[in-house]
Amino acid sequence: MAQIPAQRMDQRLMREGRRTRGTLYFGIGLGLAAGLLIILQAFLLAHIVDDVSFHGWNLAAVMPLLWIMLALFVVRAGFSWASELVAFHASARIKTYLRERLLSHLLNLGPVAVAGERSADIASTMIEGVEALEPYFSRYLPQMALVSLIPLAILVFVFPADWISGLILLIAGPLVPFFMVLVGYKAEAINQRQWRKMLLMSAHFLDMVQGLTTLKIFGRAKDEIEIVARISDDYRRTTMAGLRVAFLTSAVLEFFASVSIALVAVSLGARLLEIPPPVTFYTAFFVLLLAPEYFNPLRGLAIHYHARMSAIAAARRIFDILDTPLPAQGTQTMAYPDTQSVSLSVHDLHFSYEEGRVALAGVNAEFPAGKVTALVGASGAGKSTLANALLGFVQPDSGEILINGRIPLAVLDRESWWRQLAWVPQNPRLFHGTIAENIRIGRPDADMAALREAAKNAHALEFIEALPQGFDTPVGDLGQGLSGGQIQRVALARAFVKNPPIFILDEATASLDMENESLVLDAMQRLIQGRTAIVIAHRLAMAERADQILVMDAGKVVEAGTHNALLAAGGVYARLAAAYRGDHA
Repeated sequence: MAQIPAQRMDQRLMREGRRTRGTLYFGIGLGLAAGLLIILQAFLLAHIVDDVSFHGWNLAAVMPLLWIMLALFVVRAGFSWASELVAFHASARIKTYLRERLLSHLLNLGPVAVAGERSADIASTMIEGVEALEPYFSRYLPQMALVSLIPLAILVFVFPADWISGLILLIAGPLVPFFMVLVGYKAEAINQRQWRKMLLMSAHFLDMVQGLTTLKIFGRAKDEIEIVARISDDYRRTTMAGLRVAFLTSAVLEFFASVSIALVAVSLGARLLEIPPPVTFYTAFFVLLLAPEYFNPLRGLAIHYHARMSAIAAARRIFDILDTPLPAQGTQTMAYPDTQSVSLSVHDLHFSYEEGRVALAGVNAEFPAGKVTALVGASGAGKSTLANALLGFVQPDSGEILINGRIPLAVLDRESWWRQLAWVPQNPRLFHGTIAENIRIGRPDADMAALREAAKNAHALEFIEALPQGFDTPVGDLGQGLSGGQIQRVALARAFVKNPPIFILDEATASLDMENESLVLDAMQRLIQGRTAIVIAHRLAMAERADQILVMDAGKVVEAGTHNALLAAGGVYARLAAAYRGDHA
């Protein structure tokens, strides 16, 4: 994504803020009301001090004004608190909306499009990145509005009272935003580096934790500790550089504010000493009370200006993801017709990845209804890409996939198509939750009887019931707490409980021992009995049981037939079988 200027990022963030425009305006209005009460407080306080000091008023005479002052303090505090609360709720709604958009866009992109992204990078963007926008919407944007309104309101009262003081404030006020913008150019680059360092650190931490066993076995744990320490130190230095810029911004503000207030005070004091004084004590005191308040919104802007820089840095990555174009998916307007008999036909299918790598080079294949078809071939032959095309995750560059010989897959609504499928990958993913919740992913409304039946068919019931809490036993991320064979059988139970007419399986036995392989193979045979099934076969044990075998090489189907027929032909399949037997001799 091209580097977008900060001003354009501001505009885009503000467009996102329009979704809660009414709430934000209400919060700004409350903040403005609190600011206007400051003027009224200064007016009353100046009157009280002037009347007591120069007009002989006693405590009883000024007591009503003091009560009014106390009420103003309470109301002003209430307005300030309510303004922050309203702005926080508005920003919370924006954050929720952006997280939903990010998740929805990632799901629409599909697993193929996001395969090159680091999961920790995406997770950090969805959590820390979106969270970094909260100060922007809840504090910076309201403060920007108050900066243009409250100082202007104060000048409206100061100029009629003393035009010299008003002129000093009018000249000094714009200098603060001017120097903040100058400093901001430096801060933007620093915050960009800080955000990139944070994403790198998050991704590296995740990689290290997930690969802890490998690092320990190969004796690289200490090296990784040094790498993490270096990345952390880089992040620390970048963070400190950003804080230095933030402190510089505050220092610039305080300098101009202090000088301006001092000039107002000296000017008023000098004129009060004249005989007769050209200004009254009440006027001088009133203006002097308002002078610091004139700079308060600017001070708040300086404090939250760093939050703007951090938000823009995070927003670049957020919008980078949201601007990633969705893969072409055809028209997708037709719902899948209800039918239990499904055949698939592939005609001259071509597909290349963005980097120019050809994955499918004119695939022609038939997947008969109710039959098991095994896809075999060397690594890189195109088996997984063909499966992704059948799943609807990639749109072919040319060619078509027909359902029952007449319905193009390209016109089917993807959600209705996925409801007809069960996908069991080679390394299935279990999510943090109970075993029952993981099986119910296949059918959320499944009752316990259905879960037990599915687990029984998947040879998983025995080990599930032996667990401390049975189906309510929690499992960690990636199935932590279960063995590889148990994870595979829970995944098969998930497919059993869904019970769709089409199964696509990336052979789930490639990394299992002989005992688990036998159980999983038996469960897979039950699962696909009488259904249309496509199995990516890494071991020939599953291919031998298939009704037909399609052999892929260089993105094409080069052979088709049964196990015995292909062996007799002495072609690619025969060579693969010979190599497999040699490896397992």
